Amino acid sequence: MTRGGSSGAGAPKGAPSQRQLRVAEAMRHELAGLLARGELRDPALHDANITVTSVSVSPDLRRATAFVTRLGRSDVGVLLPVLNRGAAHLRGAIARALKLRLAPEIVFVADTTLDQAAGIEALLRSPEVARDLGPHPDDGKT
Repeated sequence: MTRGGSSGAGAPKGAPSQRQLRVAEAMRHELAGLLARGELRDPALHDANITVTSVSVSPDLRRATAFVTRLGRSDVGVLLPVLNRGAAHLRGAIARALKLRLAPEIVFVADTTLDQAAGIEALLRSPEVARDLGPHPDDGKT
């Protein structure tokens, strides 16, 4: 590992280091477990079924962004303030579970990749795009 936190000569500039990736995945796994076990006792989270889709950690490992979604529902945005209020408690639990000297500050953000994928799929199925993607009249002729 070179100075500055890059993961070596073969890694693209700005790519996360191996340590960032390991910490992020360990945090994702632990956060998912904590939320599934109901570690935050807020009534708004009682039957929420929150999924942590990914975690991104800053290069200095001081900040983490947890991308969350709600199974079967698209209203995870209303739960973000509750999750962010409980972030300090979750941070302590993660520090103990992962044996980190300094656990990153956690910010919860709604994961919109599923919504974006659904939008792209709807666009691809639209008649205008389907017409352009269909077979051309001159296909098969050489």
